[in-house]
Formats: sequence, structure tokens, C-alpha cells
Amino acid sequence: MRDYEAATAFLGEWGRFQRLVFFLLSASIVPNGFNGMSAVFLAGTPEHRCAVPRGANLSGEWRNASIPLEVRGGRAAPSRCRRYRLAALANFSALGLRPGADVDLAALEQERCLDGWEYSRDVYRSSIVSEWNLVCEDDWKVPLTTSLFFVGVLMGSFVSGQLSDRFGRKSILFSTMAVQTGFSFLQIFSTSWEMFTVLFLIVGMGQISNYVVAFILGTEILGKSVRIIFSTLGVCIFFAIGYMLLPLFAYFIRDWRMLLLALTVPGVFCIPLWWFIPESPRWLISQGRYEEAEVIIRKAAKINGIPAPAVLFDTLEMQDSKPQQQQKAILLDLFRTRNIATITIMSLLLWMLTSIGYFGLSLSTPNWHGNAYINCFLSAVIEIPAYVIAWLLLRSLPRRYSISGTLFLGGGVVLFIQLVPTDFHVLSIVLVMLGKFGITSAFSMLYVYSAELYPTLVRNMAVGATSTASRVGSIIAPYFVYLGAYDRFLPYILMGSLTVLIGILTLFLPESYGNTLPENFEQMLRVKCFRNGQQTTGVRKSKASPKILVTPL
Repeated sequence: MRDYEAATAFLGEWGRFQRLVFFLLSASIVPNGFNGMSAVFLAGTPEHRCAVPRGANLSGEWRNASIPLEVRGGRAAPSRCRRYRLAALANFSALGLRPGADVDLAALEQERCLDGWEYSRDVYRSSIVSEWNLVCEDDWKVPLTTSLFFVGVLMGSFVSGQLSDRFGRKSILFSTMAVQTGFSFLQIFSTSWEMFTVLFLIVGMGQISNYVVAFILGTEILGKSVRIIFSTLGVCIFFAIGYMLLPLFAYFIRDWRMLLLALTVPGVFCIPLWWFIPESPRWLISQGRYEEAEVIIRKAAKINGIPAPAVLFDTLEMQDSKPQQQQKAILLDLFRTRNIATITIMSLLLWMLTSIGYFGLSLSTPNWHGNAYINCFLSAVIEIPAYVIAWLLLRSLPRRYSISGTLFLGGGVVLFIQLVPTDFHVLSIVLVMLGKFGITSAFSMLYVYSAELYPTLVRNMAVGATSTASRVGSIIAPYFVYLGAYDRFLPYILMGSLTVLIGILTLFLPESYGNTLPENFEQMLRVKCFRNGQQTTGVRKSKASPKILVTPL
């Protein structure tokens, strides 16, 4: 909207009003950080073994020997899902026989945990796993719980933009915050795993909708220079702050219902923000509500201590300046030529595999050596320098090399973990942190890169399609973590290999840094393997700072 920028230029870029909007919208993202990763502790699996009922006629010696040993992590440990048949043990105990000395335990018949499980309370006082026995034959429900949350995220990302376009940014922002907070509160009263999971899916819908709408509202209110910082640092860093708060809450609150209550309370504190965060004047103007937009801008001028012009908008002029209706694009346009189809397929893979690496490492923190709470905190802390580095790379270095280099770093060190000796726990965690750093940096640069590759006609559609591939990756990621139950290194081998592979493929994508944004399909850059073919026109190096388009992570 050409005249809006000119009409509001008198407000400046970084006045008190802009600072207020910047920090309040960023603060509204904090609950998204701990809600997005809450499954790490809500669905944490404590150490467990088959329960032996007190009424079993076993001596103390036979009771202690009732659980067979199995090799886990290179060491012998009590079985989690099997026990020796209690009827046979009771006979041996009645006859006065001793386990190991008189009876060969390896030859005894085993049975399932018919009387439930005993759970360790060293790490979790309770979780949904111990509440509803999501172990052994039902352990598949744990990754499904997290995956269904991300299914909700996928669904929410589809509807949030349309809802905010129709009903306004502010109303949908606070409605989705209410959905996230309200349904999180209802989860506390879940009476079954099925009820918890359905509510968790709805929480996921509210979580991403709140995130996306807050991003849109900020980019429409803030000026050009502040908009980039808000998109790359403000939103992402406050998400990381919320992520850091999660292990702090979980460390002091070990019961999953009380933890969920504590994570719900900060959402209630966002209610007063309704009176401080304004509606988007751009959206109001697009709806023809010029008087309401003018009230907001004059209030902003008053907050900034700047006198507002007598006339802000000429209604007839604003209506005349509305862009003419453009040609409609369809999804198949992303595959209309060999070059565009190759870019689209490679971009979809890039987004999906990067998302698998990011969420796979984030959700696997309880499986690392050492304290699960410290590991989760470190996983959150490492995101802040990752976002800062990504922002610096976007400002000064080519996109392909920046993304590919950080993916090589992330995937390479994750692959190297399998070579670390078992006793070198600290080194293993350092390598995982470096892997998370690299993958997070790459992830935060993908929106910018994807937006710069496609022409205006299909740019939003392309970013939407690729970010959908990211949601698919997040749905798959919990099952990569689940594979760690069979082999501790298997998730790292798979995630590291796929991350390095997609880092190599990224080098074949076009370089958008220093080029103007394409306006049509003819101006699109070509993938490297097609460079010897027909050259594109209208694309040339720009001596000025590159035009950057940023959308939410």
C-alpha cells in the first residue's frame, strides 16, 4: 500500500509506540516457547519395571530376582517389559530354593507385566506415561501424542492467515491465545490419554495461530528497518526465552498436572495486553475503516510525542491507490517448468529434513546423558546465538553457502556422536549442542531464502507450501526420537545423514543474495545444473543492499 508508508512516515521508525508494540508482541510469543516443547516433560518416560504384587508368595531373595536382566546402552539393566512367571517363582520360593544357586534363571519362563509397572520418581514424579501406562505394548502412543500436537500446528497454520484477513489481526491474536491457554487448562482434567491428545491437538492449533498472527501484526505496524529485526530476532529470541522457562518450571514442578497448570498461568497474564496492542492500521484501511486507522495512528503520534498532520488519509486517494487485481495463481504453477519444479521439490525437502533435525534434537533431550532439565535448558539457550548468527549471515553472506554451511555443521557433528566413547558424556552433549546450533541457524534462514527464490505471483503460495513441508517434518520427528529405544545412536545417524544430504542439495539451488526479487517466472534464477541452458532475463546484481522478505518461522 503505497500511500500508507508515506502517510505514516512522520511517526519515525523507533519511537516509544514502536518499542511498545515490538516488546509486547514479542512477549506474547513467550508462552508458545514452553507450550511447543512441553511434551518433553509432560510425556517423559521414567525408568520402569514390572510390578510384583505384595500378595505374591515370594521371599525377599526371589522378589529381588523376579525381573530378568537385559542389555541396554551397553550395560545390564532390569527389563522394562518382562518378568519371570510368578507362579514358578512362588513354587521355588516355597521349596526353599535359591535363585542363581539352585535355579538357573536364564532357563525360566517369562511373562508380560500382568500387574502393571513400578515407576521411578527420580526424574518425574508423574507424567502422562506413568498416569496411563504408555509403555511396552503402548509405548507407540508417546510419539503419537507429540505428532498429533504438530498435526494441530499444521491445521492452525492453514486457517490462521485466512481468519486474521477476515476478522482482523488483533481479535484473532487474542482469540487464539485464549484457545491455547484455555485448552491447556482443560488438559489438566484429562481422564484418559485419548482426551489429553485431542485437547493437545487443539492447543497446537492455537499455538501456531497465535505465533503467525503476532508476526503479521508486528510486520504491518513496524517500519521497514525494525520489521527485519522483529522477524529474525524479536520473535525468535522471545520464543527461545519461553523454551528456556520450560525446564525451569519442570524442575521445580515434577507432577505433570501441576506443571501444565503452571504453564497455563502466563497465558492469563497476556489478557491486559488487549488494551495496549492496537489493531493493524493497514488491515483497517484494507477494509475501508479509515477513521479507526486514523485514531490508532494519531494515538501513536501522541505516544511518540510527535504532532500529527491535520489530514492523514485522503479516502478517495487511498481507494484509487489500491492495486489492481492480479492474475490468480494455483499450486501447479510451482511445477510449471522443469526449473521451477526442481526448485520447489528441493525446497520442500530442505524444509522437511531441516525441521526433522530441529525438532528431533529438541524433543530428544531426555535421552541425552546427564540431567534432563539441564539438557533441555542448554538446548533452549543455544538457540539465541543461533538466531543472532543467522541474522548476521543474512546481512552479509550468500544464502546458499550460509544455509549449506550451517547444515553441514549441524549434521556433521551429530553424525560424529556415534564415534564418541561411552564415558565421554560431556563431549557428546557438546556435539549435540553444536548440531542444534547449526540446524537452528539454517532453519531460521529458510523463510528469507524461499521468499527470495519465487516471483511475486506465487511467493506467498511457495512459502506456504514449503512451511507446510516443515510441519510434516515436525510430525515425523517424534518417531526419529522413538527409534532411540532400539538403538541409542540410530536417531543421530539418521538425522545427521539427512541433514548433511540436504546441505549438499542446497548448493545446487540458485543464489538470491544481491539479486532483485523476481516479479515473474521469466526472472526466476536457475538451479545450478540448468545453468548451461536458456538463461533467465531481468535478473542482475544490485549494488544496493539486497531486498529481504521475511516471514515467520
